[in-house]
Amino acid sequence: SMKTVSSIYKNRTEQDEIETRENLNRLLLENVLPAHVAALFVGENKKNEDLYYKSYDCVCVMFASVPDFKEFYTECDINKEGLECLRLLNEIIADFDELLSKPKFSGVEKIKTIGSTYMAAAGLSGTPGVGYVSRQLFLSKLSDRERQQAQIGIVVEFAIALTGKLDGINRHSFNSFRLRVGINHGPVIAGVIGARKPQYDIWGNTVNVASRMESTGELGKIQVTEETSVVLHKLGYSCECRGFINVKGKGELKTFFVCTDMSKQQGMGLS
Repeated sequence: SMKTVSSIYKNRTEQDEIETRENLNRLLLENVLPAHVAALFVGENKKNEDLYYKSYDCVCVMFASVPDFKEFYTECDINKEGLECLRLLNEIIADFDELLSKPKFSGVEKIKTIGSTYMAAAGLSGTPGVGYVSRQLFLSKLSDRERQQAQIGIVVEFAIALTGKLDGINRHSFNSFRLRVGINHGPVIAGVIGARKPQYDIWGNTVNVASRMESTGELGKIQVTEETSVVLHKLGYSCECRGFINVKGKGELKTFFVCTDMSKQQGMGLS
């Protein structure tokens, strides 16, 4: 009888281990993937070999970079202070991430960071997240189109909030880093690539143009496409025409800078 007891015990610990592992997987996935996507990869109904993808007709995409950080890092490298540099970059990104937990940014999804460039988007989650109860009631009465447009305003607010975080870091690290932001909206395809180390990402022309809005932008400013500026105008933001920039595969595109306090302050170098 001793044998059966030990085998029952063995089975139970194996069962516990499996459950623990599944819970851990769930926690890890929810950190790596958006909640509404992670759900599909956990539990009984998971089909890891199936490709997850979904197309959207209106997603707002933002790239925000700290271009000065590259030079800063190179200087660090010369002085063998690479670790301090990484610590500062980690602090910047962690501070940016902190904003994602604010109710008003619940509809904003971080896609990834590339060096000191932060990529995020709104309009991907199952339900558009806008904090405040009054706004929630207000948004529930909106059409899909109006709701999508509201997300574009939220991304602009998110970019402005990133600047606030960066200003705080500048104050205590005695730097004068500035943000360069590009925003665009339109159709995208979202998907998860890689079963072992799944990564959620978005693709499409909308994303490429948003990236160009950032890379051809100016420090302390938010550059947007003409279509995005039209929506922002409806939402009560003013934008000034920058002129035309060349976008690979798209030719000349008319772009705009969003008029924010951030561009006034940062443009004057009063970071």
